Amino acid sequence: MNDTLRQVAMAAGLLLEWEDSDGERQQLPEERQRRLLSILGFPADDEPIMRDSLQRLKCLNEPEGPEQWPPLITADSGYSVALPSPLTPGTPFTLFLERGGRHEGWLEKPDCLPAVAEIGYHRLQIANVEITLAVAPAQCFSPKDAVADASPRLWGLTAQLYALHRPGDGGIGDALTLEIFAARAAEQGAAALAISPTHAMFSADPERYSPYSPSSRLLHNVLYGSPELLLGKAAVKKAESQSDFEARMRRLEAEDYLDWPAAARTKLAWLRTLYDDLMARQDSEAQVLRQNLAAFRQAGGSLLEDHCRFEALQMEFGPGDWRDWPQALRDPANPDVKRFAEAHAQEVGFHAFLQWVADRGLAHAQKSARDAGMKIGLIADLAVGADAAGSQTWSRQSEMLEGVSIGAPPDLLNVYGQDWGLAAFSPYGLVHSGFRSFIDMLRNAFTHAGGLRIDHILGLMRLWLIPHGAPPTEGGYLCYPFDDMLRLVTLESRRHRGIVIGEDLGTVAPGFRERLAAHGILGMQVLWFELDENDDVFLPAGDWSAEAMATTSTHDLPTVAGWWAGRDIEWRSRLGLLKETQSAESEQGERRRERAKLASALGLLCHGSLTRTLEASDIPASQVLDACARHLGRTPAPLVLLQVEDALGLEEQANLPGTITEHPNWRRRWTADADVLLASDEVRHRLSELARQRRSAHE
Repeated sequence: MNDTLRQVAMAAGLLLEWEDSDGERQQLPEERQRRLLSILGFPADDEPIMRDSLQRLKCLNEPEGPEQWPPLITADSGYSVALPSPLTPGTPFTLFLERGGRHEGWLEKPDCLPAVAEIGYHRLQIANVEITLAVAPAQCFSPKDAVADASPRLWGLTAQLYALHRPGDGGIGDALTLEIFAARAAEQGAAALAISPTHAMFSADPERYSPYSPSSRLLHNVLYGSPELLLGKAAVKKAESQSDFEARMRRLEAEDYLDWPAAARTKLAWLRTLYDDLMARQDSEAQVLRQNLAAFRQAGGSLLEDHCRFEALQMEFGPGDWRDWPQALRDPANPDVKRFAEAHAQEVGFHAFLQWVADRGLAHAQKSARDAGMKIGLIADLAVGADAAGSQTWSRQSEMLEGVSIGAPPDLLNVYGQDWGLAAFSPYGLVHSGFRSFIDMLRNAFTHAGGLRIDHILGLMRLWLIPHGAPPTEGGYLCYPFDDMLRLVTLESRRHRGIVIGEDLGTVAPGFRERLAAHGILGMQVLWFELDENDDVFLPAGDWSAEAMATTSTHDLPTVAGWWAGRDIEWRSRLGLLKETQSAESEQGERRRERAKLASALGLLCHGSLTRTLEASDIPASQVLDACARHLGRTPAPLVLLQVEDALGLEEQANLPGTITEHPNWRRRWTADADVLLASDEVRHRLSELARQRRSAHE
């Protein structure tokens, strides 16, 4: 390998060697290194160009003086603070603490400050510069902290928010529906309710509805807003009676599958009527509401304003990529964008109103969940990236990468790898913006929740990036400032008193899970993957980790009933998603053997049974589901989350990876209303068994 190329690649953060899902060592070919380096802005076409790139990288990675320091550095509470570059011992400094007070001193060592105990975002003045010093606690807020118990054994549910029903929801679950369901779950003893992402989507392009491909992770999905919580039932009923809203909404509510485009258009039109009415009213109640809306806008600052302008611009120019807009409107700082916003003030204001309604609804849902008795309440979900054509990439361009998308290398489940089509943060953009977007994103997620699940948390350390136009196999890993990002997650967790769950499934770097555990971040344990090292038997409940959340399945994996019936195999066979070496018959044969393994682990076979295969009909799925609930309940996991699909015994999963329209991803709705969804004798028995085992495990 060219030595200069290797130096450039390593300095730019490319991972040159890694271990794949089979445990085999892989290397990043030189051709791929050059392509990725060019995209990152450090071309490596020939020796002189590489030397120039290497010099620029050195300036970025090793600033010569304080004037080149990034605006924010991080440190651990109680440990010395590493400086970006050395200074002369004896250099004076002043530290202004976030909560008031200040410390003054002199450098004893050239490369670090003395330890700072108080956590928070402090202002450091040194050598004629001022930067932010973010001091993180040792660990995140944890289930132990939530219940003041050294060995918590909590349980909760996982729900797709859009799938919840209530009369008057307009065909899509919303904050009020969530509030109702959380109260019913709390009545049965649930401490938490994890929900699907509530990130901002595309009001002008409702065909884009995957919750994991949002327009922006900095704001909320306005379709989840419940205006009656702010405006009252009378105003809502009045708006419904106008035009044909009520009839359209009732038709949408009756559908088994969520029609996102129709539901979005109907709800947005209805919300626009409510907004217009609010802005026209002259009564004192309306005046107070408008004042509250104005205060919300002011508090939201440029982050909210930029998103609302983006939404208005996309309404003007139609669905598509903002890179196709007139040149002057592609930059949010361009004066033409401000002039557009002034000329379309009513439209921009409408989108601020939508965010206000959504924000207040989620706040109300979390408060209601806690008031109902949940120790944690809602657990938000943070997607790994944002749509490249969305609001976040437009408003924070210097912090995002162009020309690549996030995905995954080939693994056991996806032999050709995956391209998720999502934009990634720029490591250098993050550092030199003071991690602005990352912090904003965490705060938005934590603000109205008692916890946060971080999808593909490996992305804090490295991401598989694929050049546009290349297959997933032609990607490579780019490293991120893991220590800084981990500290910021830990700090924001403590500030918001929210637990953190890291989705760490699949191939991860050696020692990665241990780093998460050391910071109090729970990993994830999924029933299907909890096997011994030879994959011969499912692990006994007592052998599961006490440092991870336990669950039966995820939205991307088969439900328990679906797995037991082989429904996932049927889908993959029908859609051509099986490997070349697989057939439906061979997969179903393997599933018969896996059923016997699971039944044995769950205690559903007679002691000493030699059964090696099982048909789905040999043991009713309801018995398997009850046994799974008991099994998870007995684990030492501090938190068990049961999918609503598994509480109900449903066969179909929310999402089938590798498909877009071939499978009804993110569209299935549950038939019963949220108020009675958990009320059947079968479901109540299943949840009571889980709760009983949790209590027993604690004792």
